[in-house]
Amino acid sequence: MSRDEIYMQRCLQLASVGLGNTYSNPMVGSVIVNNGKIIGEGFHHKSGEPHAEVNAVNSVKDKDLLLSSTLYVNLEPCAHYGKTPPCAKLIIDSKIPNVMIGCIDSFSEVAGKGIEMMEKEGINVKVGVLEQESLNLNARFFTFHNKKRPYVILKWAQTQDGLIDIDRTENNFGQPTWITNKHARQLVHKWRSEEQAILVGTETAIKDNPSLTVRDWSGKSPTRFLIDRTCRVSESHQILDRKHSTYIFTGKAQKATTNCKYITLDFSKNIIPQLLSEVYKLGLQSIIIEGGRQVLQSFIDANLWDEARVFIGDKWFIEGTPAPKLNLRPDEIKTVGNSELLYFTNSKL
Repeated sequence: MSRDEIYMQRCLQLASVGLGNTYSNPMVGSVIVNNGKIIGEGFHHKSGEPHAEVNAVNSVKDKDLLLSSTLYVNLEPCAHYGKTPPCAKLIIDSKIPNVMIGCIDSFSEVAGKGIEMMEKEGINVKVGVLEQESLNLNARFFTFHNKKRPYVILKWAQTQDGLIDIDRTENNFGQPTWITNKHARQLVHKWRSEEQAILVGTETAIKDNPSLTVRDWSGKSPTRFLIDRTCRVSESHQILDRKHSTYIFTGKAQKATTNCKYITLDFSKNIIPQLLSEVYKLGLQSIIIEGGRQVLQSFIDANLWDEARVFIGDKWFIEGTPAPKLNLRPDEIKTVGNSELLYFTNSKL
């Protein structure tokens, strides 16, 4: 790894601290180097607050050193006035002579304009240091703006014999059939805190009665979505408790209630593109799909997913509901308690 890549890797580490907190902005980290030494660094904490470059510049104690320094940042500095002033102008005003960038910001308000602004002022700009890693870090942001849909994460747990549930009767409705362990559950709640939306289908809502909130982790619960074509899920279920913002995809228009709104879809056609379009219109950049089997498989069959996280527990059900089929090899396998966690990716930026 080159010296430039080492400093850019530090930018990526800093940026990732903001996961789940920067929406609708991307995650950005910045490092300022002078004579081979990091003299300042920062990351974007939250939308509306100072950007990474601002925090990095402000952290430098001796501002005279900026005149002979290099600023590293994983995403092109902005050139427009939004909730904060443009970072490209700050870099120019600070007279920083060199800027190393991970990747260009394809968002239309930026899209090369920050680079152009800095180069016009004589700043030496280099683009493409750890470019793919920089793109991957902000996959949610780029997917939302480039593909006009949220970043889709599929999540389920299955047994050693490839089942996600037992054959259940109404007598054992109301709670999930646990396949993994408390460590996996806590990790799932952490994931929920990092994404903007979460979705389940009718059968999962009725059989498992999930709340789809963050309870075993600190953070904000995602906006809840439910597919319920004929409104079979009653208000006694936790997903309709009105405690958190919830949207129901249905086949017939319904009157909204407190914290609960209905969106009508055409169920005679493929609803997956339709519902993703509706989530996009709401400005939500990411969504976790947590079941059931038919819903998960529908996203796979439509090839409208970006990432899958699959737990393999230590249980055997012998009979029950088969897990969705991916027909891919995992990119990574980890151990979580007594379970395995398989990561799959489906798209590249």
